[in-house]
Amino acid sequence: MSRGVHLFSDEELLCLMADDDEAAFTALYHRYWETLLGMAYQRLKDLPAAEDIVHDVFAGIWRNRKTLAAQHLKAYLAAAVKYMTIAHFRKKEYGHQYGASLQQTSLPGNDMENSVHYRHILQMVNEEVNNLPEKCRVVFRYSRHDGMSSRQIAEQMGISTKTVDNQLHKAITHLRHKMKHILHTFFSTFF
Repeated sequence: MSRGVHLFSDEELLCLMADDDEAAFTALYHRYWETLLGMAYQRLKDLPAAEDIVHDVFAGIWRNRKTLAAQHLKAYLAAAVKYMTIAHFRKKEYGHQYGASLQQTSLPGNDMENSVHYRHILQMVNEEVNNLPEKCRVVFRYSRHDGMSSRQIAEQMGISTKTVDNQLHKAITHLRHKMKHILHTFFSTFF
């Protein structure tokens, strides 16, 4: 890879990325991150959330580098930010709706029973989190318990954001698989 990678067109950089050229990815990142961050921030008015969206867009670009065929990369990236921003709002709204529905569905007189079941499920989740490999467990806790972004975790642990994303994916996939089995067993036992 030559030193003038920043002079290549988007299409040339995408071809180089398909061959796992990290310098080409870095050049695209530096070419577009600020514009995309501005777009995300303009919609969200939340800088950490906007940074996370831009990071997720670029992480997706890297993950799909072998199959990505965007002829107009700038428009593709702008659309990706737009749709991830919409997804962020939906997720946020869904969280509020879910919390409100939980409060509405709590049955009087069953609070003690619900609390016991909740604590039991939480204990099972924590046991599975404790069974994760150390790095995976630490990344998961920083993300889910401490609310840290991938970038913050990477800085805290001295690893790349790609490693953080991979470890989070690994943890979530493992927990989802284990919890599906545990919850099935739990509900068939108690209900």
